[in-house]
Amino acid sequence: MTATDYRFKDLLQQRDFMRFWGTRLFGTAGQQMLLVAIGWQMYDLTGSAWDLGLVGLYQFAPALLLALVAGHVADRFHRGHIVAACLLVQGVVSLLLVLATEGHWAGRGLLLGISVVLGMVRAFQLPAQQALVPMLVPPLMLPRAMAFATGGMQTAIIGGPALGGVIFVAGASAVYGTCTALFVIGCVFIARLRYARVAAPREPVSMRTLLAGVGFIWHRKPVLGAVSLDLFAVLLGGAVALLPIFARDILHTGPWGLGILRSAPAVGALLMSVVLTRWPLDRYVGKRLLIAVGIFGLATVVFGLSHSLWLSAVALAVTGGADMVSVVVRQSLVQLETPDEMRGRVSAVNSVFIGASNQLGEFESGATAALLGPIGATVLGGVGTMVVALLWVRLFPGLATRDRMVAPK
Repeated sequence: MTATDYRFKDLLQQRDFMRFWGTRLFGTAGQQMLLVAIGWQMYDLTGSAWDLGLVGLYQFAPALLLALVAGHVADRFHRGHIVAACLLVQGVVSLLLVLATEGHWAGRGLLLGISVVLGMVRAFQLPAQQALVPMLVPPLMLPRAMAFATGGMQTAIIGGPALGGVIFVAGASAVYGTCTALFVIGCVFIARLRYARVAAPREPVSMRTLLAGVGFIWHRKPVLGAVSLDLFAVLLGGAVALLPIFARDILHTGPWGLGILRSAPAVGALLMSVVLTRWPLDRYVGKRLLIAVGIFGLATVVFGLSHSLWLSAVALAVTGGADMVSVVVRQSLVQLETPDEMRGRVSAVNSVFIGASNQLGEFESGATAALLGPIGATVLGGVGTMVVALLWVRLFPGLATRDRMVAPK
């Protein structure tokens, strides 16, 4: 039996996976709305772009520092309970913000402190959440499940901020109250999750056990190639940080145009997730991964050279679709190649790669744009991404020639 032998209806009949999908949908929507509301309220209170940057930094730093510990926790304890606890904490944070906003004691210090808490929570939630999927579906159904789960997340990423913006008309406390309800619903879904948990050996905590995920990825060259390819592709080709410059100075549009540009990659990713759910990747997965990264780079070049809003939006949508292929292949390989007792630690390392590529990619884009201008920086990044895809063919031949997600025994 192959991945294509499973139908979409078969996936929908996986009840525990669908409960997990509901958790991810409502949880991600709540997170997106919460981040938008915190950022808006911070700027409304201080009027400082620096403080807006601090909100992001205060979330990223604890997530990076706690990643290895969080991966170890995900391998030692019930992953569903970890995700439920993280959602519950976010629900309490949202409720606290309702009270603070209504009581007029929501200030800069509170919002920055809450940003630290959210960063800590995400450090524990992401590895446990990623490591759950292989426990809920058969291995050959995993690529389809990854595509469907990521599609639900992209829907939340698109709809969450938009819904939050509409609700914000009624005030920040209304948004925070809605977030509280979404996190509670997510908790209800995850509380009903049942899966066969394999107890990990009770090894004492040490640097060896904490770094086991790093060592595992280093010695699995196809996995290392897939993870590092995504890191360098996003690091070089990420143009998201420069979108305000393109919208105002190059495409000569306003905030509505910036909104279109920001949502375009998520729209492309959502459409590709529908395709991959219907027709999952079954053969030539390594070659398709490298081609997708090359397309990502080419579309980035087109975006950099475009002076049309709609051509730019289409180019960004193509980058989102290509990135979705990369995400599904990378996450499927990581989960299928990793034994269950190590999935939390390996997923934690993977989440560090993702977070580093996004954050450092924004810094790289800004620094390069200061030297070459936004067009030059974007075009150079896109060309660099295509060069990386070609180099990875030589550096990781095992990845380039990988045929199926599940390696033959």
